[in-house]
Amino acid sequence: MRLSIALATEADVEAIAVLRTAAADHLTAEYGHGHWSSATSSRGVSGDLKNSAVLIERSGTDIVGTLRLARKKPWAIDPAYFTTVARPLYLTSMAVHPVTQRRGVGHRLLEAAVDTVRNWHGDAIRLDAYDAPAGAGGFYLKCGFCEVGRVTYRNVPLIYFEFLV
Repeated sequence: MRLSIALATEADVEAIAVLRTAAADHLTAEYGHGHWSSATSSRGVSGDLKNSAVLIERSGTDIVGTLRLARKKPWAIDPAYFTTVARPLYLTSMAVHPVTQRRGVGHRLLEAAVDTVRNWHGDAIRLDAYDAPAGAGGFYLKCGFCEVGRVTYRNVPLIYFEFLV
């Protein structure tokens, strides 16, 4: 099985939407309904491609993982919690297909994200994760991210993480 990481294109939009929805459905089945339960539309993924870098990992021709890096701050991020830097990037919409979880896909995607941020001359990756059993806080810690704060935004408990590049 050949694995490769690349920037997504419009040809990948539908597969990314299906992957993100499968990951959300898996979390919902395991942890119950929550903010992680929403389906992803192809239109939303297409918009992501126009405004950010969407990385994908393929196994053969199948997309098994994805994440999005954006220069624009997401609505739930409060910059006051993070290290002052000139060019932060924001990681959102990370998903690994349930069948390929715990096989290093997410870790490889995060390594590729760090390389992408370096190539863009960025100096930090920021993100928020759900502060709930369905959240990925432990995963981000294992991948070298530092927890910088815990907040509740619109009744959603979040953990802020940062990786200085």
